[in-house]
Parts: sequence; structure tokens; C-alpha cells
Amino acid sequence: MEKPKDQQPTVESNSEAEAKELVSHEKETHCLALLEAALYVAGRPLDLNELCQIIGSRSKKRAQKYAETLLQTYNARATALEILALKDERYVLQVKAEFTPLIKKLVNRPLLSSGPLKTLSYIAYRQPISQKRVIEVRGQHAYGHIKQLKDMGLIASERSGRSMALRTTDAFADYFGLTQDTSVLKRDLKKIFGEIVKDKPQPSS
Repeated sequence: MEKPKDQQPTVESNSEAEAKELVSHEKETHCLALLEAALYVAGRPLDLNELCQIIGSRSKKRAQKYAETLLQTYNARATALEILALKDERYVLQVKAEFTPLIKKLVNRPLLSSGPLKTLSYIAYRQPISQKRVIEVRGQHAYGHIKQLKDMGLIASERSGRSMALRTTDAFADYFGLTQDTSVLKRDLKKIFGEIVKDKPQPSS
């Protein structure tokens, strides 16, 4: 009776497995680099549909896996940059809040002048807040600021009893690369603007 031959993996099959593993690793590295570049260039949060397009995949699960891997990689680094996972399955690459006051002077052309920016910061930190209170704290010039901010789609108003309540829009968080989680947003704003968000009348600016 003929003895069965030992079933041993061939050198060729081992090489094929190693080659497939190498290709898979290279593909993942490439996709992570693509996502990092896209988040950097976009300067705003990107959702899973956009991330899928970037890596050329229809799988949101795969795109999210890569985004989470990149997020963890940034968390492990001691740098000024971070990747945040926002609501609605969106991701953003941004400067950490504690570094913003140190570098904001380097921005070539601020999109908002100091006055409207302070008013916007106050509304964002105190939201929802009545328009009347904003005017009391920021002064009569804040009427112009509020109109400008509405025109830019950064704040919205809604009827609250006899007055109008102001709050920021989703576009506000996207515009400045901030989270839409209100508690985290307020914490970051306090770090960045300090005295501005305090609930007391301020000098005209």
C-alpha cells in the first residue's frame, strides 16, 4: 500500500502569500496617505462618501477603518495637529485648540475682522442666546456683525418668545474646522478666545 505523501506548503505558495500580504500593506499605506492629503487640502470635515471617492472604494466601512487608523496615528504623535471624528461620520484634520492663539497672526487674510469674529465667538459659546443679550454685551455695532454672520451662513436666528435666539449653524463648525459637539466646541472656544466669551459688556470693537 502506497504511503500518503506529506502535505507541506511549497516555497511557491509561501511566496504568493507573502506577496499578497505585501500588496495589501502597500495598498493600506497608500490609502492612508491619500486620506491624510485630502483632509489637509480640504481644510474642512469630509464625510465617508467623500473619503470613499478619494480611496476609490464603495465601502464606507473600509473608508471609516482607514480614517480611524489615521486618527489613532495622530493621537499617538506629539504634534500640533489632530484628526477628529465628528458627528454624521465626518473627519477633520486641524490645529489643536491650544495652538490656535499662537499662530492666528500668521493667517494672511482673515475672513472676518476682529469685531464680527468676537461677536461670533460670543454667540457660539453662549448659544442659544437672545439677540438682545448679544447687543447688551457686544454693543450696538453688533447689529451689523449679526447681519454679516447671517449672510455668511455662520449663524441662524429662531423665534424664542418675544425675542430672537441666535445659534451657530453646522456651516460654522465646518468653516473653522471645529467639532459640532457643543460641549467640546465651547471648551475649545474658551481656550482660544478667553475673555471674549465672558458674559459681561465689552468695549466696542
